[in-house]
Amino acid sequence: MIYPEYVKKGNVIGITAPSEGNKKETDFTRLNNGKEQLRKRGYEVIETAHVRTSNKGRSTDAGTRTKELAELINNDNVKWIISAKGGDFLLEMLPLMDFNHIKANPKWIQGYSDNTGLTYTITTHCDIATLYGCNFNDFGMEVWHKAMEDNLQLVEGDINTVHSFDQYEDGFYDRITGLEGYQLEKPVCWRNLQGEDEISMTGRLLGGCLDVLLHMVGTRFDRTKEFIEKYKENGILWYLESFALDSEAITLGLWQLKEAGWFQYTKGFIFGRPAFFNPNYDISYDEAVLSVLEEFHVPIILDADIGHKLPQMTIVNGAMAKIHSKDGKGTVSYDFI
Repeated sequence: MIYPEYVKKGNVIGITAPSEGNKKETDFTRLNNGKEQLRKRGYEVIETAHVRTSNKGRSTDAGTRTKELAELINNDNVKWIISAKGGDFLLEMLPLMDFNHIKANPKWIQGYSDNTGLTYTITTHCDIATLYGCNFNDFGMEVWHKAMEDNLQLVEGDINTVHSFDQYEDGFYDRITGLEGYQLEKPVCWRNLQGEDEISMTGRLLGGCLDVLLHMVGTRFDRTKEFIEKYKENGILWYLESFALDSEAITLGLWQLKEAGWFQYTKGFIFGRPAFFNPNYDISYDEAVLSVLEEFHVPIILDADIGHKLPQMTIVNGAMAKIHSKDGKGTVSYDFI
């Protein structure tokens, strides 16, 4: 596994928009303040040409998005690339990407949701660790949440453990100024699905947004089986979260990944809080997950600080990790081997 070098004061952080771009004035305010926040902490921040454009759910066409990502890959001064936004159409870039070139120029690449299309494929194609964490605009809140401080300290190499938070934002809210923090309204409570008092599991992390992974499985960009075969001695800890999958979609989606052989060497699962979920057919989220994954006889954690219901921990995709869950709280500790 290739781990990009830690970032240092004076390095350049690059923002690009491989999915949707910013389009609202509040987005621009947040983007500008995020750049200023990181500049105050010693970093230069640059952005590619279409971070502030949007057309039919895309920042620009797939070819241009691919070229703009390549601009940052080719810039030796850029050590950390952060996606501007999520969205729906990032996968259009995959046929145009040069994974060999990315592997030859490893640097931290970060984003979540639709950016699974980058983080997952780069890790499984290139053996480069990537960051499943906030998109850039979260750095633009006026007073940083601890999630942002942890994110930066992790990439700087100052910490190797991230902790669950106290509260989370349960809904999605329009911003007035663009500088708002998270609207923390419910207590964080990790749940050990099969009733364990405590879970401690170790393995190599792999995962992302389930909505996106279900579009990728079985395509020519799916290198999952090769990846898990290479790291089978470590075992795989799957981290997954969903945006808009209901009970039948969760059930059948996990079934599809199971039957595709993705979970062959699993040592455990950790799920983020689902963004939108309807218990169709009177099937709860717990029942949907357990109906497919119970047969693996491994620990399963639900409602972790991963994904769309913010704040979220920064997950190092491809890294060895120990996950601990007890009394509704949890930690992820990394070992970069």
